[in-house]
Formats: sequence, C-alpha cells, structure tokens
Amino acid sequence: MGAQIAAHFANAGLSVLLLDVDKATAARGLGRARKLRPGPFFTDATRNRISLGGFDTDLALLDDCDWITEAVVERLDVKQVLVGQVEAHRRADAIVSSNTSGIPIATIAEGRGEGFRRHWLGTHFFNPPRYLPLLEVIPTPDTDPAVVETISQFAGAALGKGVVVAKDTPNFIGNRIGLHGVTRALGLLANGTFTVEEIDAMSGPIIGRPKSATCRTMDIAGLDILADVAKNLAERLDGPDERAAFALPPLVGDLVTRGWVGEKSGQGLYRKERGPNGVRILTLDPSTMDYRERLAPRLAALDEARSIKSLPERLRALFLSPDRVGEFLRATLGGTLIYAAEVATQIAHSIDDIDRAMRWGFGWELGPFEIWDAIGVDEVLEVCGVTEPPALVRTLPQPRRFRAKRIVGPAGPEEQLLRQTKASSSVVAENAGASLVDLGDGVLAVEFHSKMNTIGADTLEMLNAGVSEAEKNFEALVVANEATNFSAGANLLLVLLEAQEENWDDIDRFVRRFQNAVLGLRDAAVPVIAAPAGLTLGGGCEITLHADRVQAAAETYMGLVEVGVGLIPAGGGTKELLARAVDAAAQNATDPLPLVRGAFELIGLGKVSTSGHDARRLGLLRDVDRVTMNRERVIADAKTLALHLARGGYQPVTRREAIKVGGPTVRSALELGVHLAWRGGHISGHDVTIGRMLAHILSGGNVPHATTVTEQHVLDLEREAFLSLCGEPKTQERIAHTLKTGKTLRN
Repeated sequence: MGAQIAAHFANAGLSVLLLDVDKATAARGLGRARKLRPGPFFTDATRNRISLGGFDTDLALLDDCDWITEAVVERLDVKQVLVGQVEAHRRADAIVSSNTSGIPIATIAEGRGEGFRRHWLGTHFFNPPRYLPLLEVIPTPDTDPAVVETISQFAGAALGKGVVVAKDTPNFIGNRIGLHGVTRALGLLANGTFTVEEIDAMSGPIIGRPKSATCRTMDIAGLDILADVAKNLAERLDGPDERAAFALPPLVGDLVTRGWVGEKSGQGLYRKERGPNGVRILTLDPSTMDYRERLAPRLAALDEARSIKSLPERLRALFLSPDRVGEFLRATLGGTLIYAAEVATQIAHSIDDIDRAMRWGFGWELGPFEIWDAIGVDEVLEVCGVTEPPALVRTLPQPRRFRAKRIVGPAGPEEQLLRQTKASSSVVAENAGASLVDLGDGVLAVEFHSKMNTIGADTLEMLNAGVSEAEKNFEALVVANEATNFSAGANLLLVLLEAQEENWDDIDRFVRRFQNAVLGLRDAAVPVIAAPAGLTLGGGCEITLHADRVQAAAETYMGLVEVGVGLIPAGGGTKELLARAVDAAAQNATDPLPLVRGAFELIGLGKVSTSGHDARRLGLLRDVDRVTMNRERVIADAKTLALHLARGGYQPVTRREAIKVGGPTVRSALELGVHLAWRGGHISGHDVTIGRMLAHILSGGNVPHATTVTEQHVLDLEREAFLSLCGEPKTQERIAHTLKTGKTLRN
C-alpha cells in the first residue's frame, strides 16, 4: 500500500521518497506494486520520480520532505516507534500523517511534542489509491486547522482525491458503514439463506454498486484483510450490540484458516480453474465447503427491475418488493441505512460526508442518506420493522426527507460543474443524445447522455447546434459530460442494422455527417475544448482529436479501437493521426515513415491509453493539452481554459491545405508489416484485409508516388474503406459479437 501511495504521488508529478525497513525491501515493495493490474502508475516513466531508502540509513532524508505519511503494518506499537523516529528528523513545518484504516490517530501520536501533534493527522487512502477517489482526512484535537485545510486542498486538486474530513472514531466513515452491510450479507451466505451468485446479483450494478458486488469484492480485497478490519472494529466499539453487528460468521474464519482468502490465494468465495478450454469460475457452497459450477440466480424481481432506468425508482421497487430480493435488501441495506442514521453524528460532520465517502470509496452511485430519500424515510422504517427510529430520523420535519435534492452536491464549487449548472435550469437545447448547457461566463457545453454516450445522428445534430449557438451567443464551447465514460464511440447497433439491410447510402450519409461534425468543431469561430474522462474510444476519440485543446481527466482511456469490430476510424481519426505524423516529421526534419508506422500501429493494434498522461505518450494528446487529476474538476478546468483562449485573442485554426503522403513506398512498408504479422500467426486473415485498407489510406491511396493530397481526399479514403468493411460478413460478425458480449472477436 505504501508503494502504491508513493506511485500516485509520483503520478501527480511530485518527487517522492519511499522508505521501508531497508532500501532492498523498499525496492521489492515498489517492484510488487509495478506488477499490479490495473497498474498504479500513469506511465512507466512515472516511477522514475520515486527514490528509495531505508529506515536504517536514510531517515535524515526526511528533512527535505513537505508531507510524510506512514503506511506500515497495522500495529499501534510499530507505528508509535516509527513516528517517534520521524519526529527526530522532520522539518518543523512538515506535515506527518498515518494511513491507518482504523487505529485512533491521536493514540499513535501520544508522547510526541506539541509541534509534531499540531502537524499530525490521519490520511486514509482507499485501495487502490490511484483508482478510488476517497481520502479520509482525520484531524485530532491537537491538529492545526490550517494543516487540515492544506492537505484537503492539495489532495483534492493535485492528487485528484475526493476529500472527506472524518472524526477520529473506530474505522472512521467508509469502512464503518461499508463493513456493516458486508457482515450481514456474509451471515446470510453462511446460514444458507442466499448463495454467492444471488448475493452478488442483488448487490451489484442493479442497486448502483460496482460489478464486483459483495462476494467478489471481498475476494479482491482479501478475506484475511476483512477479518482483521472487523476484529479491529469490534475491539474498539463501545456497546455489545454494536460489536455484535460486526461479528463475522465462522465461515470467514474457516476460509482464512484454510488459506482460501480470495484472489491472491486463487480461491475464496470464488475459485478460478484453468483448463484446456480456458478459465472456469466456480463458487463456494458453504454447506459442504466445496466449489461448484456457478448457478444462474432465479430472481424475478431483478429481471423486472432492469427496465427501470432511474436508479432511485429501481432501488425503491426492489427494496419494497415482497419476494426474496426485497428480503435480502431489507436485511442488509436496510440495516445499514438505519445504522448510518444512528452513528452519523459520531463519525462525520455531515450526512453529505457519509454519502460522499460511500460514493468515492466504495463506488456506490447513491450514498446511504440519498437511498433513504429514494425509498422514502417512512417506508424504510415500516418495512424494516423499526418502531424506535434513530434520533436523527426523529428530528426530521414532515414529510420526512434528509434533503430536498436526490443527489448530494459536490464538495466545492469547482466540482461537478455541469450537474450544478443543469440544476439551475441552464439547458439551452436537448434531444435524446445530447444537450446544450450554459456553463455561465460565456461558455456553452455539449453534454452527451445516450447509453455509454455512444454517438448517433442525434448526437451529431447537437454537436453542430452547439457550434452554431456558441458562435452566435457565447465565447467558447466545451464538449464534456460527467458520466463514467466520455464516449464508447459510434452507435454500433445502428451501423450493424444498416449493414445487414445493405443500406449503404444511409451509412455513407452518417459517416459524412460525422466527418463534417468533427471538422465543424475544429473550424469553429470560437475555441472548442474537449474534456474526456474514462473510456474515450473510437468516435469519442475522434471528437477529442479535433478540439482546439483537450482538458482530459487523469483517468482517461483513449484510443481508436475500430479494428476490434472489423472497421477503421472514419470520423477523421485516421486522417488526423496521419496529418500529425507528417507534421511532426516536417517540424523535426526527419523521415516520416517511422511516425506514419506509429500511427498505423496505434490504429491497427487498437491501442488504448492507460491514463491521460499515457494518451500524450501515444500521441493522442499534444503537449498543449492538459490533464486534470480530479475527475470532478475536469469541466471547471476546461471552462477556465476555454475562457483563457477566448479572451487571449483566439484565432480559428486554419484548415490544412495539403497532407504529405508517401505513396507506394510507404504502403509497401506497412503492408510488409501486415504480412509478417500474419505469417507469424499474430493476426487473422480479416485483420490482413483491414490492415491493407489502413495502409492504403495512410499512404495516400492510389497515388503514383510521394506527393501531397487534400484533407478531403484522406477523409474520402476513410469513408470508402469504412463502407467496404461494413459489407464484409466477418466485420458484421465482429460487431454482433461485441454488442452481445462486450468483447472483441478475432475472426
């Protein structure tokens, strides 16, 4: 964990000193962290910002550090000894913190001097620290408020964290609330009321939780870790009833004793078995302690609820349903809601902080008090049989609700800007695929809101309308949304249906509209900023490539992945990577072939960036583009950048008059690579067909020699190749497979 925290500080561009018992141990820890998947580093080069040392020889190096955080073993005596050593070497103004998940922060610093204690606090990173936004900041009565403010502001802006200030109580906020429901669910598993499959089906995305749900999450985290956290919590809670609520069933202890602690041991509540036909996933039967084939849950209420798009409405329907799904949710989620209301004032400064902690640390789409309101306060009490409500509930005025709005607001005005703006009725225009939203200060936004933000005719219509509206009435345009993913690309279902019906003219019109829409963004009379985050694939990537500037989230996974569905990028993506390659070669007076080959491989292999910084390494972002660490601040940063360009004498981009192409020489070199890959068994015959079409475009088409062509010429080559591939049965098979499974078919 310490190495992963160090990695994330390095991701933020900071110089980091990683200490362990000795330098060799620190190196081993960093090496193990580098092997984790998904990885803790934005790019391979990021780890060069970390230097290594040992407690035995290098504590004096702490004198150069501004923030020192410990993440050693969860033992009070070990931590107290270490912070004593740190006190002897830290600068007087250096901040020192603990990453403990539950040991009292004030207790760790007992015996330290006043100056140390004023600069001492808890900073509980959630694992993995790169990917989970939550950072619980836990001051003690001695902590200087300025230190709390410094860490909170720095962690939010520089580290991209969602900061929640928690009280110094057992297991703070996230683990206290999260473990409550897990304990109840595992109890129902142990006594045979529900199976592993049923529990995960009822506690995953259907109720606004991560795909890993309950049992899978416990396997990933480690059942041994779960047992330690529960034990630590039980030892520190006051009342016997509360301690009993966190008592894990004997099943967990049995699994830990057997060494079946989850993913790291190969088996826990699930087990993976590798065989000649691939990997089989088995599940534990607690009654026999044997593993069996997974059983598809038969829970009618879940099937019925899938048609309810609104999460609050879906949660309400499931929670109140009279069948086994309702029984499970009332026993687990219902108990957690009541417990959260009972302890809210003890563990947090506001119920908003509890909701944020569960959303940022555990991936809940709605926090406990948002769920109270979604179901109905009185309904929760009634169906859970609560005759004496928690004091916090009793103080609510009628009609009882915890807040007027369903969704908790952001922690600051610069966060979730789009959501805040829309709440003030600033929607200028909208259709099924996208909206135009007035962000204020003369900046207009185009927001996608189709499923996975896929791009169809309605999205293109709103992109064009956004440019027109911005040119008439605004200073700048931002293309952004606050969904998990910026865009998964063009609407493949639409493409497949048209191809199966052989509606080639309709596909041709759609591709032309797409090309014209992205060129319209580039040629707009006002600056256009794209603000991608999460998946930014295919058409979503092509839109981003044509913006004046990009303000990307650090966790942006960008790529032109059309080859995976048997196509090539035809929304200007192939053209743009070719143009960037030859422009870079001209600027550096170098041979363009290696750069064009790089573009060919980027498209042909469907490479996707592992982060925003990695997108820059791949050439999908430029040096002038920016990266924001905090996902919830991306749009605010994009708006600031847009205004900076607009008010700094912005001039529209001049359309390229010509693109240099290499002709037959470049095509032959690229096709040779395709042939060798096929001979080596690395690609299929259909991949060869796609690769040759891609080589044809990147070399300029049927030109007799190296020359210059117009931008429209390359766009036409893109479009023609796309149409041709749509007619290929193997391409249609790939699209259908991806739509059905979400995976790539290499036929």
